[in-house]
Amino acid sequence: MLKRIFDIFFSFIALLFLSWLLILLWILCSINTNANGIFAQERIGQYGKIFTIYKLRTVKVFDDSISGFGAFLRKYKIDELPQLWNVFIGNMSFVGPRPDIAGYYDTLKGDERKILNLKPGITSLASLKYVDEEYILQQQANPKKYNDEVIFRDKVKMNLDYYNNGNYLVEDVKIIIKTICSLTKIKF
Repeated sequence: MLKRIFDIFFSFIALLFLSWLLILLWILCSINTNANGIFAQERIGQYGKIFTIYKLRTVKVFDDSISGFGAFLRKYKIDELPQLWNVFIGNMSFVGPRPDIAGYYDTLKGDERKILNLKPGITSLASLKYVDEEYILQQQANPKKYNDEVIFRDKVKMNLDYYNNGNYLVEDVKIIIKTICSLTKIKF
């Protein structure tokens, strides 16, 4: 319950203060990609339920390439700011497993399915560890296989450790501070 109150309060404050920036970025992304500047996609949420996640669009519609502006937004995770709305309405949390497309978390078996009891999050220890996941995958001969057998398996382990810890609010604050430090390159 405290985690949800924390999420509502801080997502509301963030949306209130960042609404002007979100509108500006939406306009810039719309111009830059020749499409609606907000990207919506179905993801697997808490209890395996499908929900719609929102991001700033970084891919040009006409050639499916990431724009220079989009690369900047992705590098600093600015493209994920619209997920504050997902947190506010309750289908995401600030901290939790990153929501994935169908075919990953929804296919887990046994104890690993406990991860689905958690709301997906904007950040997690796994997302911090794999902040350069796109680059890591580009270096692999078979990126999908490497993702499925190495990265995803490690994320499952890390997210299960988070679930089993159970001290969510304290851990969440630590993870949020680590995320901010990571994005601003401050050592924590």
